[in-house]
Amino acid sequence: MTSSGNDPNRRELRRVLLASYLGSAVEYYDFLLYVTASSLVFNKLFFSNLSPVAGTIASLATLAVGYVSRPLGAVLFGHFGDRLGRKSVLVVSLLMMGASTTLIGVLPTSQQVGALAPVLLVLLRVLQGISVGGEWGGASLMAFEHAPPHRRGFAASFSAAGGPTGTALAAGVLGLFTLMPRDQFFSWGWRLPFLLSAVLVGIGLWTRLRISESPLFVAEKRRQQESGETPKIPLWEVLRSPRPLILAFLALLASFTFNSLVGSFSLTYSRDHGLDVSVVLGIQVVGGIVCVAGEILGGAASDRFGRRAVLAFGVIVGSLFAYPFLQLISSGETGKTMLAFVVMYGFAVGPLFGPTGAYLSEQFATRSRYTGASLGYQSASTVGGGFVPVILASLLAASNGGHGLILLFLVGIGVLSLLALAAGKRVPQPVLVTDDVNA
Repeated sequence: MTSSGNDPNRRELRRVLLASYLGSAVEYYDFLLYVTASSLVFNKLFFSNLSPVAGTIASLATLAVGYVSRPLGAVLFGHFGDRLGRKSVLVVSLLMMGASTTLIGVLPTSQQVGALAPVLLVLLRVLQGISVGGEWGGASLMAFEHAPPHRRGFAASFSAAGGPTGTALAAGVLGLFTLMPRDQFFSWGWRLPFLLSAVLVGIGLWTRLRISESPLFVAEKRRQQESGETPKIPLWEVLRSPRPLILAFLALLASFTFNSLVGSFSLTYSRDHGLDVSVVLGIQVVGGIVCVAGEILGGAASDRFGRRAVLAFGVIVGSLFAYPFLQLISSGETGKTMLAFVVMYGFAVGPLFGPTGAYLSEQFATRSRYTGASLGYQSASTVGGGFVPVILASLLAASNGGHGLILLFLVGIGVLSLLALAAGKRVPQPVLVTDDVNA
């Protein structure tokens, strides 16, 4: 029999999981809408003075700007999240993301204002990066710190699942608008998915304002007050013992590398091999849905088998399937490309990101967890997510369309991440509510 005292806790946990999931979905819809648009639209509208190849590379390079600013967001929002609380910081990050994305939807193009257009685009991309840099850590921690110890992997996976949900939503919405006549789409149709962000942010805010602060954060603040302890700067707490941060960065490189392979590079690559843009985006929607299931199942599996085991499984599958994936998406056939996306998202990317929130949260004490987990995650995202699409495109060009250099790069990153996982400290499952591994 369940006591009535447990019912409010369960209802609150469900609200927290919904808020983490929807808030992350909105943030990543905004952030990844830019990724999709940069591959399909921005090279023509904001870099029209360059050749088609140079314009595509320049457009993809602006992705790196957003990723480079993500660690700054991790430090900024992490500091206040560890000092003031998770909830209020998450509200600010969501508002910042919504404002910057909506403004992208009303930007003038280079034909209208010349060089000012790409400058404004990059500036708004930086704001997006800062916002999403603070988003992941807070949303993941809210779920992790509200959940019972034996369900923390499952709980934290809902924040992660917001990522592919946002990806699928961004690809689906933009894909619908690509069905418009080409001149109308490039004139004004591409703007509407960005303007839709204002509505989605309202939904995200409604869910976040209804939840309570993290109980572990509240308990930590109470402990500091009762002991008279003077809180240290969270960033200093993390950097003075950097081993967990460094290993987390290396362990997650494969996650972002394989995600970039599927979520960014393959969009342009599939289109260049004969698939229509709307078909590619439709496949991305299906892949995103599969990834949501893979992440939640991966998070749940990590509660049973351990975080490192599930993460290692994802790295191995991604490394082994890299060559078949490239062969399938270069076929120009819808069915084969769909199969490639489903397998990579379901059995590599999903298991890689599902346990990540709990894995990182367990590496840092409550007093610096927002900063440490966010910085580890966003540092890896900067390299694996921001620069990998450009690296893959450059390797493809250097090998005249061959896959050899790309495969060496992907497998090398996979091996590096496996070594980092093996070197990391194993946290017993489940972790006790009062157990802070760095305390």
